[in-house]
Order: sequence, then C-alpha cells, then structure tokens
Amino acid sequence: MNHLRQRFGPAARRPYTRHRDNARVPRALHARFDPVGEAAARVPNARDGKLARVEAALLIADEPLAARKLADVAGLLDAAEARAAVERLRVLYDADGTAFQIEEIAGGYQLLTRPVYHSWLARLKRTGHELRLTGAALETLAVVAYRQPIMRAEVEKVRGVACGEVIRQLMEKGLVKVAGRHDSLGRPQLYGTTKKFLQAFGMNTLDDLPQVESLRPPK
Repeated sequence: MNHLRQRFGPAARRPYTRHRDNARVPRALHARFDPVGEAAARVPNARDGKLARVEAALLIADEPLAARKLADVAGLLDAAEARAAVERLRVLYDADGTAFQIEEIAGGYQLLTRPVYHSWLARLKRTGHELRLTGAALETLAVVAYRQPIMRAEVEKVRGVACGEVIRQLMEKGLVKVAGRHDSLGRPQLYGTTKKFLQAFGMNTLDDLPQVESLRPPK
C-alpha cells in the first residue's frame, strides 16, 4: 500500500462530498429522480402516469378488458376516462408508427400487433397454441353463430349429419356453450357462441358477423 500512496498521493483517497445544488444529474439517472409527469412534458408522445398504467394493463392482459375493468385496474375515475385514454393511445401508436394497435374485441379492449407483421410473428407461434378447426367444426360453428340459440337437432338439420361430437369439441375449445334449454318436449339444450369465439375471430359483438349473403359461394 505504501507504493500506491507514493504514486498517487493523498488525493487518491478522496472524501465523500455531496453534489452542489446546481450540479447536473447524469442522464442515466434521470429516470430515478424525474417524475413521470415531468418527463412526459419534455418528450414528444410520452405517456403520463394514467396513460402509462392503461398501456401496461393492456400489455399484460390475456383477454380483452372492458372499459370499466380497465378503469379499475389503472386507477381511473370511470369507464369514460378509460375510453378516452384508449383513444389517446391509439393516436400515439399511429404517430409513433409502432407495431401495435388497440382493437375493440369481445366487449373490451386488447393490445394486438398490426396485421402487416403477421407473417413474421407466425414463426414464433408454438405448436398446439393456435386455434385449429376442421371443416366440419367451422361449418357447425357458423350454424351456431348465425342461428343461436339453437338446438343440436336444428344444427344437424342444416348440416345434414350428426353434430354431437363436433359440438362437444367446440365446447372443449371454449367457442360454444350451453345457452339455455328449449321449451319443447324433453327441454333439449340450446347452444350459443362464447366471448372467446368473438375474441378468436376478431369481433366485438355478433353484429360484426359477415352478412349471410357474403357467405354464399360465387355463381
């Protein structure tokens, strides 16, 4: 240690001193000392505290969040403020040219990637996670979607084949549910689509279903 003291002298062991009042804080430490609101005032398209919480909630949610639920999670006054925040985020995403967009699906809001990036993101999908439906399942699901609530016998009448097993599979996938019972003899079950059905096909309500005429094959 003696040779170090001889080389660098007493100044090598500088005592701790506090920063002067006018000393600049290093840029890397701004985030630690600077409130979100002050940072937002300096950075274009920055999020204030409320907007940041809404964005974080949408990012982490596994399913669409209704406006009221989003308000509760983000600490907002009411659903109206949540809807206004979502619209603000949409404007920011368009201005930023970001890969994300907010869609109104199944009665709520969900943060999704833009369709233009689908071909790249499809490479990341894990086997078994994507929704795969056979032709028979899609036909059965379409009949249920357009004519719900509907009995199994009515579905089979439209398709011309037995549909019990297909309906069971659709229920296991969470796309179809029991929606009640018919008043006829034996009170058979009625079937309808679920919220997951709307989410899977990118619809907000059943009113977003394509018109039946558009489903007919071209002449």
